[in-house]
Amino acid sequence: MTRPGTTTTLRRALRREVPSTVGLLADEDDFTAMRRYDTFAFDDHPAYLRQIEGLLKSLAGQGGHTTVALFDPEEYAQYCEDTGLDPDRPASRSRFTAELAATGARIPYTGQPMTTLVPTLIDAAVRRATWEYAALLLTDTGDCADCGQDIGRAAFDRASHLLMRLLEAAGPGTHHLVCSVPAADEQLLAVLHATRDQHGPAHLDSGAGAEFATVLAAGIAHDSPGGVVLRTTSPGARDRLHGWRLTQGTLHPLTEAEVFSAYCTDAHTGEPLPPEPHVDYRAGFPVTPEDEDWPTHH
Repeated sequence: MTRPGTTTTLRRALRREVPSTVGLLADEDDFTAMRRYDTFAFDDHPAYLRQIEGLLKSLAGQGGHTTVALFDPEEYAQYCEDTGLDPDRPASRSRFTAELAATGARIPYTGQPMTTLVPTLIDAAVRRATWEYAALLLTDTGDCADCGQDIGRAAFDRASHLLMRLLEAAGPGTHHLVCSVPAADEQLLAVLHATRDQHGPAHLDSGAGAEFATVLAAGIAHDSPGGVVLRTTSPGARDRLHGWRLTQGTLHPLTEAEVFSAYCTDAHTGEPLPPEPHVDYRAGFPVTPEDEDWPTHH
C-alpha cells in the first residue's frame, strides 16, 4: 500500500523521466503563417519567443530532457491534410510536434538563450535538408549499366573512405572540414568538426560524419566538380589550411597558391582579400593512392 503523500512524489519522479518536445516557429514568416488559425494565441513574434523561453526554462527546472524542434507551417498543413486532422486545434499541433521529435530538425535545450538557440535550430534544419537532398541524389543514380553495382552505395563507401583518410593524414588537432558540391537546384554544403590526439583515431559526431560523407558521395556519384577544405587548429601553433578539388571521384590536392587564392578571394566580387593572421596556407596532401581510382564506368 502506498503511503499518503507518496503518490505525488512518485509522479514528480516519473515526470523527470518523460522527455518533452517544444515546436518552435523560428522566423517571422512562419509565425505569421500560423496566425491564420484562430486557436493560435499569439500575435507578436518577439513576445512568443519570450514565452517559449520561459516554457523551456520551466521544463528544464523539472529535471527532464527537453528537445526543441523546428515547426514548419507548410509541413504542418500537409500533415493535417494527410491525417484528416483539423489544423485549427491545439491537439493537432501537439500531435505534429510529437512527430517532429522523431523525424524533424531538432536540438536539445541546455539552457542556451534564444539568440543562440534559434540560429542553431535553423542551421540544423538546413543541414538536415541538405543531407536529405544529397541522399535523394544518391538514390536516383541507380545501378551501373556495366557492372550492376549500386552507384549511390559505392559512392558513399568511397566518400566515407576518403573522409577517414583525410582525418588520418591530418594528424593531431581540431579539424574543421567543409565540402561543397554543386547540384542541379542548389549548392550542397556540409560541415564537419573532428578532434584527434596523438594516439588513436579522430573523434567526430556520427550523424555529422554521415552528412558530410553523403554530400561528398553525391559529388562522386554525379561527377560534380566539388571541393573540400580543411582547417586544423592545434594549441600553440598557427592554423593550417589545406584544400582539394573533387574530380572523377577523387580528391586531388590543391597547390599552396590555389589554397591561398581560394581563401583570399571574394567569392562574389573576385576582389582579393587580406590573408588571415596566424594562418598558414598549405597545399593539400595525398589522400588517395595512385592505383585507387573511381571506375570511370560508374
